[in-house]
Amino acid sequence: MKYLITGGLGFIGSNFILRKIEESFHEVLNYDKKTYAGNYANLKKVEKNKNYQFILGDISDFDLIFDTIKNYRPDVIINFAAESHVDRSIDSADEFINTNVVGTVNMLKASMSYFELLNDRSGFKFMHISTDEVFGDLDANGFFKENSLYNPSSPYSASKASSDHFVRAWHKTYGLPILISNCSNNFGPFQFPEKLIPLMIIKCINRQSLPIYGDGKNIRDWIFVGDHCSAIDSILEKGNLGETYLIGANNEKTNLEIINFICNYFNNSSHNKDNFDYFSLIKYVKDRPGHDFRYAIDSSKLRNKLQWTPKYSFEKALEITIDWYINNKIWYEKVKI
Repeated sequence: MKYLITGGLGFIGSNFILRKIEESFHEVLNYDKKTYAGNYANLKKVEKNKNYQFILGDISDFDLIFDTIKNYRPDVIINFAAESHVDRSIDSADEFINTNVVGTVNMLKASMSYFELLNDRSGFKFMHISTDEVFGDLDANGFFKENSLYNPSSPYSASKASSDHFVRAWHKTYGLPILISNCSNNFGPFQFPEKLIPLMIIKCINRQSLPIYGDGKNIRDWIFVGDHCSAIDSILEKGNLGETYLIGANNEKTNLEIINFICNYFNNSSHNKDNFDYFSLIKYVKDRPGHDFRYAIDSSKLRNKLQWTPKYSFEKALEITIDWYINNKIWYEKVKI
């Protein structure tokens, strides 16, 4: 199959491309505008592979994305491209609206124009990668489900919520064969260091203070990026067109639990030659505006109907992630936060 991936230089997109190229004979075209969060080094292992191509481009550029789709003739388009950091969206929402809303609509228009040109339309799919943050906040009970009401709290989540609605509209109004996934918080190799887990790992490596918003009790449902990628494959292979699937691994952790795990790992690591206490680096800071208390995913539809299950335990996946950053100093030192 031929995959067109947008945002493939980013964290989740690059992990998905590595999976497709290294574990299969599929062809992949990566379309990415190379923002601060994109990194050519993520795909260094496959950049010379005959089944991999790259085009530098913005999904907000309709003419370029349509020409790219028409010339490449993909079987599947997966839209990973997004601005995704809540703090940045609070400081400046414009780029989030341009990429996540206008860019997604451009992708839908271009994909629909391409779809109408196809003689055989039976195999084509457009998949939109979204987030659980579109549903807003949860109290101590309950879980997000596919029919949960949208209630975004930040400019980032509002822009992603808008993009989800447009994707559904293109299916219902124009018949574009779409799939949507809303996933919980990801972690793993190649994640940009402004996100919680890589940020805390790198600060531990450098013995810098570990800032925790508020009291650190905000809860997120975490999933290893490799499991997210396998879930996307399951949805593409078995999912019903026009439907949404929530992806989660049932790993609810407070921010403080995450940081405590990382500190404990470093305390007991062979790298800790002088018995430094990494817990001493923890520093509580003022909470950010609109900080949702809890996210939690009910992924029973994905598990029961598509027979998907995560491969990695949270603890093992976090150990793998910590070791990856320890062993890839060159990668993260070249990244600017």
